[in-house]
Amino acid sequence: MMKYCEQVDVCVIGAGHAGCEAALACARLGLETVIFTVSVDSIALMPCNPNVGGSSKGHLVRELDALGGEMGKNIDKTFIQSKMLNLSKGPAVHSLRAQADKAEYSRAMRKVLENQEHLTIKQAEVCELLWEDVGENRQTGNLSIGTAKNDQLGKSPGIVERAGQPDEPLGIIEETGRIGELRESIEGAGRKSGNQEERDVSSIENFSREDFLKEEEEGFCENKKGSTDKKNRKRYQKKIKGVKTFTGMVYECKAVVLCTGTYLGARCLCGESITYTGPNGLQAATHLTQSLKEMGIELRRFKTGTPARMERRSIDFSRMEEQFGDERIVPFSFSTDPDSIQKDQVSCWLTYTNEKTHEIIRGNLDRSPIYAGIIEGTGPRYCPSIEDKVVKFADKERHQVFLEPEGLHTSEMYVGGMSSSLPEDVQLAMYRTVPGLEHCKIVRNAYAIEYDCINAGQLDATLEFRAVEGLFSAGQFNGSSGYEEAACQGLVAGVNAAMSILGKEPLTIDRSEGYIGVLIDDLVTKDNREPYRMMTSRAEYRLLLRQDNADLRLRKKGYAVGLISEEEYQALLEKERLIEEEINRLKNTFVGANKEIQNFLEVHESSTLKTAASLAELLCRPELSYEVLAEIDRDRVPLPDAVLEQVEIEIKYEGYILRQKRQVEQYKKMEKKLIPQNLDYDEVPSLRLEARQHLKQFRPVSIGQASRISGVSPADISVLLVYLERYGR
Repeated sequence: MMKYCEQVDVCVIGAGHAGCEAALACARLGLETVIFTVSVDSIALMPCNPNVGGSSKGHLVRELDALGGEMGKNIDKTFIQSKMLNLSKGPAVHSLRAQADKAEYSRAMRKVLENQEHLTIKQAEVCELLWEDVGENRQTGNLSIGTAKNDQLGKSPGIVERAGQPDEPLGIIEETGRIGELRESIEGAGRKSGNQEERDVSSIENFSREDFLKEEEEGFCENKKGSTDKKNRKRYQKKIKGVKTFTGMVYECKAVVLCTGTYLGARCLCGESITYTGPNGLQAATHLTQSLKEMGIELRRFKTGTPARMERRSIDFSRMEEQFGDERIVPFSFSTDPDSIQKDQVSCWLTYTNEKTHEIIRGNLDRSPIYAGIIEGTGPRYCPSIEDKVVKFADKERHQVFLEPEGLHTSEMYVGGMSSSLPEDVQLAMYRTVPGLEHCKIVRNAYAIEYDCINAGQLDATLEFRAVEGLFSAGQFNGSSGYEEAACQGLVAGVNAAMSILGKEPLTIDRSEGYIGVLIDDLVTKDNREPYRMMTSRAEYRLLLRQDNADLRLRKKGYAVGLISEEEYQALLEKERLIEEEINRLKNTFVGANKEIQNFLEVHESSTLKTAASLAELLCRPELSYEVLAEIDRDRVPLPDAVLEQVEIEIKYEGYILRQKRQVEQYKKMEKKLIPQNLDYDEVPSLRLEARQHLKQFRPVSIGQASRISGVSPADISVLLVYLERYGR
């Protein structure tokens, strides 16, 4: 009998932004990986606005790049306009944003995937996950095969007909035995990290990978946390064995990463018209939902939306405000040479809605699926439809509308700020009230899209399902929203899928280390009832977590897991050295209160000196900059722009930075107080019932994480601390 079976290490389901990063991470770490997509033409598709970055999202992309991700490099190759946002504010909220060429971005990412060793692209719909029950038998090694239809080793996979026809045998799959070896237990809990402050890495010019990994073994690596001890923590009920496609093909594997985005159970709504399709009219994934439910995975129904696309020739740009890109383009990737990406940029355009626009919308709310009760899913508050804006912000006379090109070789213009699910005739009337759009022609109608996603509280910080060994999840399927959020989760999930197979410590990022850490922590500890969007306000330590220093914060983690090259790592160490030396030089270079210095200060409207002052002290003045001080700083040597940027920020904001570092120290004390994952909260006396329920649901790894769970009060935390102390937990 023919054997309908393939064997790989990792299966990634979905080839959106999360899936691409997950698959690349696994393949680059040497694991045989297959990435499934409903259409190879949808790889890295941007079905909404084709841009990368923006407020807080730019932080995510730079952190992703620092860890070894691909999104930053890809947007540097395919952008058509680039702009650093929020420059009128402090460096904590500066954020890079780039408009992409939609088609080129997708093509470029597909090319990267096609040329990646150990990675195979497969156009197919995955309809089932294959798994086995392990449960409590895991402790004895007596693995019991689950009785659900998912257990298909030695059985026919069957065919699920799209028209709902009965299953029909396809063929016998030969018994292959257990797929791979059980993962080795990770070293014991409670292993302490070394004192980072005692490590003067920047002073070591030739600090090799071997040296780094040796230090990691000694406990210096931040990824080494007792909270990841799986002997202590994990109580799996199921174990992933593989996946089955709609055509009946079975892929045995050791890990699966779910990255279905907005395709799973998707339907698009435009007024009274409902189409059971994915974004951009692409095929939806319709069969995997049932398999997930059979595994006991809790699903939710979310929705998002997109505005219409206009024919460029039908728009009167003379009635709009032109928006230019930056004169000097800053790359997203720390590996991109800034000089290599300087080029002519396209313009974007700004206009506004008006009362006439709002009047048409209010008069047709009964035809909107949102207000007619047709839409089942929960939509995002942070990026509402134009209907929601008009209803919820009734006092506003106008709303911003951005016209942005979708690429250099298309006439489609994206109408940002006016997503809608109103009927086509209402859309046309509404858009034509906007200045510059009086004669517009719609190429693609606006629509809302509903889809299946999970309650992310079922995941731990590695993005692995707590109850299913080898099953990871990333992207919008986790209840987040946005390309950037998806890509970051994809890399973390992909790396950790690889680490689990290789028997190595997982990659974890806490809230004090990156926006990625904030994103994942929020997803897995908070009951998010709407699509989650990353915002700077969600980060407690945003002055430390700036977009400009992402490489200094996270590149060593990328190097430790193997996604950052030796060359990139040595470049980082050199950058650290140059920053430290220049800061010390400025702090130890003094100027006197002589006539030259006083005249210089008067010219720049700065108060004169009474005694000598260091150049660092002068740099702290808001009216003076590192560049301006060049006139009186005759001993300086040329340094890279990236170094100078860090020097100026570190000196100007030194007091604030030190204060946040002290806050982080307090935060880490709580994060180091670990909670055993086999802790029976029913045995903890004096815990409130609500707290007990939430703690059992989310299974926090530390007291710090427990304190961030909704429904857990400070009194509950005190009870937990006393209990853990008393019983030596």
